[in-house]
Amino acid sequence: MRPTTSATVGRTGVAGSAAHSAPGWVVAADVLAKTLLFLAVARIAVDPGWGNLEGKAPGTRALTYPLLALVVPALHLAVGRARPYPWLADLLVTVPAFSDLLGNRLDLYDRVVWFDDAMHLASTAALSAGVLVLAGADAAPFRQRVQLSVAAGMTLSPVWELWEFYAFVTRSGEAPTAYADTLGDLALGWVGAVLAAVLLRGPGWSSRAHQEGTRAPGRRDL
Repeated sequence: MRPTTSATVGRTGVAGSAAHSAPGWVVAADVLAKTLLFLAVARIAVDPGWGNLEGKAPGTRALTYPLLALVVPALHLAVGRARPYPWLADLLVTVPAFSDLLGNRLDLYDRVVWFDDAMHLASTAALSAGVLVLAGADAAPFRQRVQLSVAAGMTLSPVWELWEFYAFVTRSGEAPTAYADTLGDLALGWVGAVLAAVLLRGPGWSSRAHQEGTRAPGRRDL
């Protein structure tokens, strides 16, 4: 028998790593995060000042953040309905949008100097981990987890930066420092992606399906 390879990982497909019921706290956290997110964007759509988002594209956030939170449900409906719902991946993809709105609501971006940097690192880590779980790579060898996680993180992080740039940075006081800030955010995104690959292998993260092996009993790889 040989160690798990990328081909083995690929056979699991979307939601393949969630071959058993998710822990109750993951389901509860996902439902709570999504509920609070949708309530927050509804309030922000009516009153942008409530979320401390004046000049920070409140309307665009109110539109795009729910779409981000619906990515995993849409993928599950499209290709993974025969498998258990990937609650962990759904939570990981929802958290960045929810935490960004929460951070703005609490005015942490303006009051805490390092909060924006921490959010870029943590958000990229969460999104990269979500991709790993969806790809069934949460229990793959470390090198493969890093490769996929960095590929995902360094794809999604620039997308996030471009969204910020065109949504509000060009029309804000941040424009003169945007270039340097973007480079720092991309570097933090890379660190977050690597961190996701490291932490996802920790206790309680890897799925039972991968721990027990993805091959059927008695099957042998040549």
